[in-house]
Amino acid sequence: MTTMTPELERKLALAVEKMPAFPKSVQKILELTRNLDVQPKDLVQVIEKDPVMTVKILKVLNSAYFSLPNKITSINHSVVYLGFNTIKNLALSVAAVGIMPKQNAAGFDIQQYLLHSLTTASIAKQLCSQYAKGIDPTDCYIAGLLHDFGKVVFAQFLPGEFRNAMEKAQADQIPLHEAEKLMIGADHTVVGSMLAEKWQFPKQLVDSIRHHHSAENDETAIWSSVFAANQISKKLGFGNSGNPCIEALPPAAEQFFKNDLDGIIAELGDLSKIHEESKLFSQMEGNP
Repeated sequence: MTTMTPELERKLALAVEKMPAFPKSVQKILELTRNLDVQPKDLVQVIEKDPVMTVKILKVLNSAYFSLPNKITSINHSVVYLGFNTIKNLALSVAAVGIMPKQNAAGFDIQQYLLHSLTTASIAKQLCSQYAKGIDPTDCYIAGLLHDFGKVVFAQFLPGEFRNAMEKAQADQIPLHEAEKLMIGADHTVVGSMLAEKWQFPKQLVDSIRHHHSAENDETAIWSSVFAANQISKKLGFGNSGNPCIEALPPAAEQFFKNDLDGIIAELGDLSKIHEESKLFSQMEGNP
């Protein structure tokens, strides 16, 4: 575990404080979906009270990608056509894109970062569905979506240090989180988990963000799904999060999947639909 100086702790805390709040509507969606008795109409009511989110979701659903037979004009219709889980994940993605800064002085490619995060989220969800019985796949989706959000904080509020870390990772071909420790004094998992705490996410989600690069972690379900999905997304070239290295599965994850990374990819099959859908979601504008 990285030991931070008091000065660095203050600097990171200030950076996290400057980040926008996660939309209340999305937090309400997450609360609803943890209730096994939740009805689709409950989700519809929450989304429709957020006009910005409503416009963005309808814009995506009426795009050529979905090729729906009729134009969708309401969130209620969207649930009928595409199902509860698709709309729920789209709402989460809209929220993540909406609070993302469009530019930064670090030279961090936000568009490629978003594509990496969205594909990692969807792959983690699929892994969770196939391997982690009894775990809500939505938890894996959210953990995958937000696992690298600390990089956004670095890019926005410590741009010089973060640029140096990205350059060192490329030059030395080392994982970005190791370069961050060398150049900043802490890695993106630290500031990402601080941000998740600010957003009042459940402890297991905060922990999955904090430990997603930790080979010693003994959490097997969400952690293994996010770790593997992160590496698969990098290996298949689905976006770019600034990390040049593909890390092998730690023993705990290999034991959980009873397979190595290549074997898992083979079992997952064709991931092109996930990639195409994530490309569509990553292109959602911050304003409707």
